[in-house]
Amino acid sequence: MNAEAFAGAKSMQFDGGQPFDWGRTAADYAAFRDLYPPRFYQVINDCGIGGSGQQVLDLGTGTGVLPRHMGDRGAHWMGVDISPQQTAQARQLSRGLHAEYVTSAAEDLSLAAGSLDAVTAAQCFFYFDHVRLAPKLKEWLRPGGRLLITYLSWLPAEDPVAAESEALVLKFNPFWSGGGEIFRPVDVPPQYEAGFRLISHGEERWRLPFTRQSWHGRMRACRGTGASLPPEALRLWEEEHTGLLGRIAPERFEVLHCFAYALLERP
Repeated sequence: MNAEAFAGAKSMQFDGGQPFDWGRTAADYAAFRDLYPPRFYQVINDCGIGGSGQQVLDLGTGTGVLPRHMGDRGAHWMGVDISPQQTAQARQLSRGLHAEYVTSAAEDLSLAAGSLDAVTAAQCFFYFDHVRLAPKLKEWLRPGGRLLITYLSWLPAEDPVAAESEALVLKFNPFWSGGGEIFRPVDVPPQYEAGFRLISHGEERWRLPFTRQSWHGRMRACRGTGASLPPEALRLWEEEHTGLLGRIAPERFEVLHCFAYALLERP
């Protein structure tokens, strides 16, 4: 299934069924969505993931942010993403690292039973068909293997810049359903109750640093803008958002985010 077909099929769950294509945002992803602070990678390390000799699968890898930042700790990483444009960026940015990338829907992968020590899913777990994926992850992971789900979202109810930027996205794309996030735990789909056990979770407030340019790029790499708006609408959104930031934000500022994770283990 190509990226466009996948986007059309999966988007029925999002944005009122409006299509989106992450391939359109690949360059912005590479430039502006590699924004996790050191604390993020410490959480992964503390969860026992990424150590020497491990085989780790990164679902929805995008431009390979996790493999790129964790690849020097001795594990072999495989990243999978449905978008060929995203995996092309990942391969280019991962030269010299112990990482490989596969362009595929995660649900369509075929891996040997017990071949993985860990699976990670950052900012993407809600996109998958868990009826298909959950039994595959249980099969691929060895006993004691771990599944780490992470999510990072700005908090519009608590941060004025996030609130104004989000409102502008909704002005141009009222179907976008990605807004309104609150401080909360990760939602673990019920399909994982039978084959996994939750061993830890955590939620933290992070203030992440941005410039006007990097926040604008981060918002352009959003599902409601760069992945879905027609070119002329995207151009107009860019003009308005640039002007908005010039009025409400200094050149350098912080945006309040919620970081949450859930660590599951295959018995």
